[in-house]
Amino acid sequence: MTVIDQPLPYVHLLPERPPEAVEVVVIHCTELPDLAMAREYGERVLYEDRGTGASGHYYIDRDGSIYCYVPTTRVANHVRGHNPHSIGIELVNLGRYPHWWDSRNQTMTEPYPAAQLEALHALLDQLREAHPNLRQIAGHEDLDTARLPASDDPSVEVARKLDPGPLFPWNEVLERSGLERTGAGH
Repeated sequence: MTVIDQPLPYVHLLPERPPEAVEVVVIHCTELPDLAMAREYGERVLYEDRGTGASGHYYIDRDGSIYCYVPTTRVANHVRGHNPHSIGIELVNLGRYPHWWDSRNQTMTEPYPAAQLEALHALLDQLREAHPNLRQIAGHEDLDTARLPASDDPSVEVARKLDPGPLFPWNEVLERSGLERTGAGH
């Protein structure tokens, strides 16, 4: 398995942590059309006081290519309330793009390609070896259950996060990874 290192410009500003701090992997989907746009979003500085943005640690493209934007020895901003003890893996997938919070666009229809899933399995195996306390896995939707007013109709609430969504093969991933699914939504 080859991982292409492409550290984000602000990676040196993210807090450091030991490998033992990692207990859970969080699976995301980018909800964007391609890896280039995901990179652009990751490079944006959203937290002016810290000079950092929101990003997963790893990004897996549809062809199975794996990119590391943040080393696992740093805390990435990828899921509210769980960053210090988690690793974020982003799978390139349209999700609900571009109308994330439109109540009429809450169905995720892009399947995850076999090459992308094989790369995920290999990465999870490597992460389990590198992080002795890594025993759990969650979807972003499991840990961030907030709801917000729909963009098309504020009287209707939609989930803030739905990823990795209903087409993600949880049974296969759990069986192959040996990790236990955690979080509110499963």
